[in-house]
Amino acid sequence: MISDPTLTIDPHLFTDAAISPQTRAFNEDLERMLAPLPAAHEVPVHETRAARDAGRSIWPPAGPLEGSHFVEIPGAPEPGTLRVSPGQGGYDTVYLHIHGGGWTLGRPEHFDKHNQALAAATGVTVASVTYRLAPEHAWPLQREDCLAAAQWLLSPAAGNLRAKRLIVGGESAGAHLAASLALGLRNMQRGDAVAGLVLNYGVFDLTMTPSMANWGDRKLILSTPTVAWFIDNVDPGADQRQGDALSPLKAPLHDLPPALFQVGTADPLLDDTLMMASRWAGAGNRAELAVYPGGVHAFDAFDLEISRAFHARTAAFVKAYL
Repeated sequence: MISDPTLTIDPHLFTDAAISPQTRAFNEDLERMLAPLPAAHEVPVHETRAARDAGRSIWPPAGPLEGSHFVEIPGAPEPGTLRVSPGQGGYDTVYLHIHGGGWTLGRPEHFDKHNQALAAATGVTVASVTYRLAPEHAWPLQREDCLAAAQWLLSPAAGNLRAKRLIVGGESAGAHLAASLALGLRNMQRGDAVAGLVLNYGVFDLTMTPSMANWGDRKLILSTPTVAWFIDNVDPGADQRQGDALSPLKAPLHDLPPALFQVGTADPLLDDTLMMASRWAGAGNRAELAVYPGGVHAFDAFDLEISRAFHARTAAFVKAYL
């Protein structure tokens, strides 16, 4: 059953009293651990990528795992691959996942654990796109790679992966690319190909919303200097971020699919989600908003009660639009 489409914002969720003891203790431990470590913008990109590939990072290991595999997208620019985590439900809908990492870091195989769990919970096949990363590749190449993956999945060339419709989801920069992809398909008169969107703690305004711009140097996964560095990586000329192609919060949002927005209250990108969800509903689209008290950026990667609620909400939304 599709849930109530009414968009509500409960003020209590944003109070200190709403944060559970487990979440509070986790945040304090995380901040202590991060304090002596260099931030992402203080380390050469290739070193951070190599460390993540080797499992040397703050993130719990989540892949690569057996049970997921790569497929090539014929004719697509390099890398031109999808990481497939098969579902057993026999659906003609595919969940197209777009990973986060500030357009600079991350690979699809780093998300095998979460994508396999979603496939198991819903029966849907999850296909995670490998897109070109900044700063080696600037905008709009990331969106072009996501579009190529979507178009291929919707075509006969995809064979047994062919989908009649997609549910598109991502986290952080991946949510940004998911929203940008939906806008692009709508503008190409292919908007009906997307059944729904899962937009988790996305960055939707690359000129920075107030919560992001005012966060400062405090290291709780993200900080204002780190996000500024990510934005400069993907838009090195600083000449596109004012436009609605790169900052979808500024775009006309009519005729878009139902979307689930999820964010924690201790995320510098909080305003991006609250503003985008409100604009989504204000444009006449179905919008669901889930706010997690005390959740830091990417809290769902860790074993927390709010993370389990987050993943359950994601699976419920996906099943509603299969």
